[in-house]
Amino acid sequence: MKPGLINSFRCLLAALMLSILPATTLVAGEVRISAGAGMKDAVNDIVSNYHSSHPGTTITPNFGPSGALAGQILNGAPADIFISANTKWMEFLIEKKIVDATSRKPFARNSIVFTGTTKHRVSSMKDLGKLQRIAIGSPKSVPAGEYAMQAITSSGMKKQLQGKIILAKDVRECLMYAELGEVDGGFVYRTDALLAKKATIRFEVSRNLHTPIIFPMALTLKGSLNPEARDFLNYLRNQEAHKVLNAYGFVTKETGN
Repeated sequence: MKPGLINSFRCLLAALMLSILPATTLVAGEVRISAGAGMKDAVNDIVSNYHSSHPGTTITPNFGPSGALAGQILNGAPADIFISANTKWMEFLIEKKIVDATSRKPFARNSIVFTGTTKHRVSSMKDLGKLQRIAIGSPKSVPAGEYAMQAITSSGMKKQLQGKIILAKDVRECLMYAELGEVDGGFVYRTDALLAKKATIRFEVSRNLHTPIIFPMALTLKGSLNPEARDFLNYLRNQEAHKVLNAYGFVTKETGN
Protein backbone atom coordinates (compact mmCIF):
# COMPACT_ATOMS: atom_id res chain seq x y z
CA MET A 1 0.00 0.00 0.00
CA LYS A 2 1.36 3.44 -0.94
CA PRO A 3 2.34 5.88 1.88
CA GLY A 4 -0.47 8.29 0.91
CA LEU A 5 -3.07 5.57 1.07
CA ILE A 6 -1.72 4.36 4.43
CA ASN A 7 -2.03 7.88 5.90
CA SER A 8 -5.57 8.23 4.53
CA PHE A 9 -6.52 4.86 6.04
CA ARG A 10 -5.11 5.89 9.43
CA CYS A 11 -7.05 9.17 9.38
CA LEU A 12 -10.26 7.35 8.44
CA LEU A 13 -9.71 4.80 11.26
CA ALA A 14 -9.09 7.59 13.78
CA ALA A 15 -12.26 9.39 12.70
CA LEU A 16 -14.26 6.17 13.08
CA MET A 17 -12.88 5.60 16.58
CA LEU A 18 -13.79 9.15 17.64
CA SER A 19 -17.31 8.70 16.32
CA ILE A 20 -17.70 5.49 18.31
CA LEU A 21 -16.42 6.76 21.68
CA PRO A 22 -19.36 9.04 22.58
CA ALA A 23 -21.85 6.24 21.84
CA THR A 24 -19.83 3.83 24.02
CA THR A 25 -20.14 6.07 27.05
CA LEU A 26 -23.93 5.96 26.69
CA VAL A 27 -24.23 2.20 26.77
CA ALA A 28 -26.43 1.21 29.71
CA GLY A 29 -24.69 -0.32 32.70
CA GLU A 30 -25.68 -3.81 33.82
CA VAL A 31 -25.89 -5.25 37.30
CA ARG A 32 -26.27 -9.00 37.77
CA ILE A 33 -27.79 -10.19 41.05
CA SER A 34 -27.87 -13.71 42.45
CA ALA A 35 -30.45 -13.98 45.24
CA GLY A 36 -32.22 -16.73 47.18
CA ALA A 37 -35.46 -18.00 45.65
CA GLY A 38 -37.57 -16.76 48.56
CA MET A 39 -36.60 -13.16 47.80
CA LYS A 40 -37.83 -13.23 44.20
CA ASP A 41 -40.98 -11.11 44.51
CA ALA A 42 -39.47 -8.50 46.83
CA VAL A 43 -36.26 -8.15 44.81
CA ASN A 44 -38.18 -7.88 41.53
CA ASP A 45 -40.28 -5.04 42.97
CA ILE A 46 -37.17 -3.28 44.28
CA VAL A 47 -35.53 -3.65 40.87
CA SER A 48 -38.62 -2.19 39.19
CA ASN A 49 -38.62 0.82 41.52
CA TYR A 50 -34.92 1.40 41.01
CA HIS A 51 -35.21 1.20 37.24
CA SER A 52 -37.88 3.91 37.20
CA SER A 53 -35.32 6.39 38.55
CA HIS A 54 -32.27 4.81 36.88
CA PRO A 55 -33.46 3.93 33.36
CA GLY A 56 -29.88 3.68 32.11
CA THR A 57 -29.07 0.71 34.34
CA THR A 58 -30.16 -2.84 33.56
CA ILE A 59 -30.63 -5.11 36.58
CA THR A 60 -30.56 -8.83 35.78
CA PRO A 61 -31.63 -11.08 38.67
CA ASN A 62 -30.94 -14.79 39.03
CA PHE A 63 -32.90 -16.66 41.71
CA GLY A 64 -32.38 -20.09 43.20
CA PRO A 65 -31.20 -22.00 46.29
CA SER A 66 -28.41 -20.04 47.95
CA GLY A 67 -26.06 -23.02 47.93
CA ALA A 68 -26.60 -23.58 44.22
CA LEU A 69 -26.07 -19.88 43.50
CA ALA A 70 -22.84 -19.88 45.50
CA GLY A 71 -21.68 -22.85 43.44
CA GLN A 72 -22.54 -21.06 40.21
CA ILE A 73 -20.61 -17.96 41.27
CA LEU A 74 -17.65 -20.08 42.36
CA ASN A 75 -17.61 -21.66 38.91
CA GLY A 76 -17.57 -18.33 37.11
CA ALA A 77 -21.25 -17.43 36.63
CA PRO A 78 -21.57 -13.65 36.17
CA ALA A 79 -22.71 -11.93 39.37
CA ASP A 80 -22.10 -8.46 40.79
CA ILE A 81 -24.20 -8.84 43.94
CA PHE A 82 -24.93 -11.95 46.00
CA ILE A 83 -27.85 -12.00 48.46
CA SER A 84 -27.82 -15.21 50.47
CA ALA A 85 -30.60 -16.70 52.55
CA ASN A 86 -28.07 -17.53 55.26
CA THR A 87 -24.60 -16.47 56.38
CA LYS A 88 -22.96 -19.81 55.57
CA TRP A 89 -22.92 -19.45 51.80
CA MET A 90 -21.82 -15.82 52.03
CA GLU A 91 -18.90 -16.82 54.25
CA PHE A 92 -18.11 -19.64 51.83
CA LEU A 93 -17.62 -17.19 48.94
CA ILE A 94 -15.70 -14.77 51.15
CA GLU A 95 -13.31 -17.58 52.09
CA LYS A 96 -12.91 -18.38 48.40
CA LYS A 97 -12.02 -14.70 47.86
CA ILE A 98 -14.83 -14.22 45.36
CA VAL A 99 -16.90 -11.81 47.45
CA ASP A 100 -15.70 -8.44 48.73
CA ALA A 101 -15.97 -8.91 52.51
CA THR A 102 -15.83 -5.16 53.18
CA SER A 103 -19.08 -4.66 51.23
CA ARG A 104 -21.05 -7.24 53.24
CA LYS A 105 -24.20 -5.79 54.82
CA PRO A 106 -27.43 -7.23 56.27
CA PHE A 107 -30.25 -7.31 53.72
CA ALA A 108 -33.13 -8.51 55.89
CA ARG A 109 -34.26 -11.05 58.46
CA ASN A 110 -36.96 -13.70 58.27
CA SER A 111 -38.61 -16.52 60.21
CA ILE A 112 -39.57 -20.12 59.49
CA VAL A 113 -43.19 -21.26 59.67
CA PHE A 114 -45.06 -24.48 59.06
CA THR A 115 -47.84 -24.08 56.51
CA GLY A 116 -50.28 -26.49 54.88
CA THR A 117 -53.80 -27.58 54.06
CA THR A 118 -54.01 -30.57 56.41
CA LYS A 119 -57.20 -31.09 58.44
CA HIS A 120 -55.14 -32.13 61.45
CA ARG A 121 -54.65 -29.61 64.21
CA VAL A 122 -50.99 -28.62 64.01
CA SER A 123 -49.84 -25.85 66.33
CA SER A 124 -46.34 -26.93 67.39
CA MET A 125 -43.37 -29.07 66.41
CA LYS A 126 -44.72 -31.91 68.59
CA ASP A 127 -47.90 -32.08 66.48
CA LEU A 128 -45.92 -33.00 63.36
CA GLY A 129 -45.91 -36.62 64.46
CA LYS A 130 -49.59 -36.85 63.39
CA LEU A 131 -48.70 -36.11 59.77
CA GLN A 132 -47.56 -38.41 56.95
CA ARG A 133 -45.76 -36.15 54.48
CA ILE A 134 -43.79 -33.03 55.37
CA ALA A 135 -41.86 -30.94 52.85
CA ILE A 136 -38.63 -29.08 53.48
CA GLY A 137 -36.04 -27.61 51.14
CA SER A 138 -33.00 -29.83 50.67
CA PRO A 139 -30.85 -28.89 53.72
CA LYS A 140 -27.61 -29.23 51.76
CA SER A 141 -28.39 -26.32 49.45
CA VAL A 142 -31.60 -24.64 50.66
CA PRO A 143 -31.14 -22.50 53.79
CA ALA A 144 -34.86 -22.71 54.68
CA GLY A 145 -34.50 -26.48 54.67
CA GLU A 146 -31.39 -26.28 56.82
CA TYR A 147 -33.21 -24.13 59.37
CA ALA A 148 -36.14 -26.56 59.30
CA MET A 149 -33.89 -29.55 59.90
CA GLN A 150 -32.19 -27.73 62.76
CA ALA A 151 -35.62 -27.14 64.31
CA ILE A 152 -36.68 -30.76 63.78
CA THR A 153 -33.49 -31.99 65.44
CA SER A 154 -33.52 -29.45 68.28
CA SER A 155 -37.15 -30.23 69.10
CA GLY A 156 -36.43 -33.96 69.33
CA MET A 157 -38.69 -34.80 66.37
CA LYS A 158 -36.09 -36.19 63.96
CA LYS A 159 -36.72 -39.85 64.78
CA GLN A 160 -40.50 -39.48 64.65
CA LEU A 161 -40.35 -37.87 61.21
CA GLN A 162 -38.05 -40.41 59.57
CA GLY A 163 -39.54 -41.51 56.26
CA LYS A 164 -42.03 -38.64 56.25
CA ILE A 165 -39.83 -35.85 54.92
CA ILE A 166 -40.10 -34.84 51.26
CA LEU A 167 -37.19 -32.79 49.90
CA ALA A 168 -37.82 -29.82 47.61
CA LYS A 169 -35.26 -28.15 45.35
CA ASP A 170 -35.96 -24.71 46.86
CA VAL A 171 -38.31 -22.94 49.24
CA ARG A 172 -40.80 -22.04 46.50
CA GLU A 173 -41.15 -25.67 45.44
CA CYS A 174 -41.68 -26.57 49.09
CA LEU A 175 -44.49 -24.00 49.28
CA MET A 176 -46.00 -25.38 46.07
CA TYR A 177 -46.14 -28.89 47.56
CA ALA A 178 -47.95 -27.50 50.61
CA GLU A 179 -50.26 -25.33 48.52
CA LEU A 180 -51.31 -28.19 46.22
CA GLY A 181 -51.86 -30.60 49.08
CA GLU A 182 -49.17 -32.96 47.85
CA VAL A 183 -47.88 -32.95 51.43
CA ASP A 184 -49.62 -32.30 54.74
CA GLY A 185 -47.52 -29.19 55.11
CA GLY A 186 -44.08 -27.72 54.69
CA PHE A 187 -41.49 -25.52 56.33
CA VAL A 188 -41.02 -22.24 54.48
CA TYR A 189 -40.10 -18.67 55.23
CA ARG A 190 -42.92 -16.59 56.65
CA THR A 191 -42.58 -14.28 53.64
CA ASP A 192 -43.29 -17.18 51.28
CA ALA A 193 -46.18 -18.50 53.36
CA LEU A 194 -47.91 -15.13 53.09
CA LEU A 195 -48.10 -15.63 49.30
CA ALA A 196 -50.09 -18.87 49.56
CA LYS A 197 -53.77 -18.92 48.56
CA LYS A 198 -54.81 -22.25 50.09
CA ALA A 199 -52.16 -23.26 52.59
CA THR A 200 -52.34 -21.48 55.93
CA ILE A 201 -49.68 -20.84 58.54
CA ARG A 202 -50.13 -23.30 61.41
CA PHE A 203 -47.29 -22.11 63.63
CA GLU A 204 -44.07 -20.13 63.62
CA VAL A 205 -40.96 -22.08 64.54
CA SER A 206 -39.32 -20.85 67.72
CA ARG A 207 -36.13 -18.92 67.02
CA ASN A 208 -34.45 -20.91 69.78
CA LEU A 209 -34.59 -24.03 67.60
CA HIS A 210 -32.38 -22.77 64.77
CA THR A 211 -29.60 -20.32 64.01
CA PRO A 212 -30.67 -16.71 63.37
CA ILE A 213 -32.18 -16.17 59.93
CA ILE A 214 -30.18 -13.29 58.54
CA PHE A 215 -29.97 -12.59 54.81
CA PRO A 216 -26.60 -10.94 54.04
CA MET A 217 -25.71 -9.19 50.79
CA ALA A 218 -22.36 -8.21 49.30
CA LEU A 219 -20.56 -7.31 46.12
CA THR A 220 -18.49 -9.90 44.35
CA LEU A 221 -14.94 -8.81 43.60
CA LYS A 222 -15.99 -8.17 40.00
CA GLY A 223 -19.04 -6.29 41.24
CA SER A 224 -16.89 -4.03 43.38
CA LEU A 225 -15.42 -2.67 40.15
CA ASN A 226 -18.88 -1.93 38.72
CA PRO A 227 -20.08 1.55 39.79
CA GLU A 228 -23.71 0.66 38.97
CA ALA A 229 -23.48 -2.39 41.23
CA ARG A 230 -22.10 -0.29 44.08
CA ASP A 231 -24.92 2.20 43.62
CA PHE A 232 -27.59 -0.49 43.61
CA LEU A 233 -26.14 -2.13 46.73
CA ASN A 234 -26.48 1.22 48.50
CA TYR A 235 -30.06 1.50 47.22
CA LEU A 236 -30.88 -1.88 48.77
CA ARG A 237 -30.05 -0.37 52.16
CA ASN A 238 -32.27 2.71 51.91
CA GLN A 239 -35.79 3.33 53.18
CA GLU A 240 -37.49 2.89 49.80
CA ALA A 241 -36.12 -0.64 49.43
CA HIS A 242 -36.94 -1.46 53.05
CA LYS A 243 -40.58 -0.46 52.54
CA VAL A 244 -40.84 -3.12 49.84
CA LEU A 245 -39.18 -5.72 52.06
CA ASN A 246 -41.48 -4.90 54.97
CA ALA A 247 -44.53 -5.18 52.70
CA TYR A 248 -43.51 -8.77 51.91
CA GLY A 249 -43.02 -9.62 55.57
CA PHE A 250 -39.27 -9.27 55.84
CA VAL A 251 -37.80 -7.65 58.92
CA THR A 252 -35.38 -4.75 58.47
CA LYS A 253 -33.82 -2.31 60.90
CA GLU A 254 -36.87 -0.07 60.55
CA THR A 255 -39.25 -2.79 61.80
CA GLY A 256 -37.11 -4.05 64.66
CA ASN A 257 -37.40 -7.60 65.91
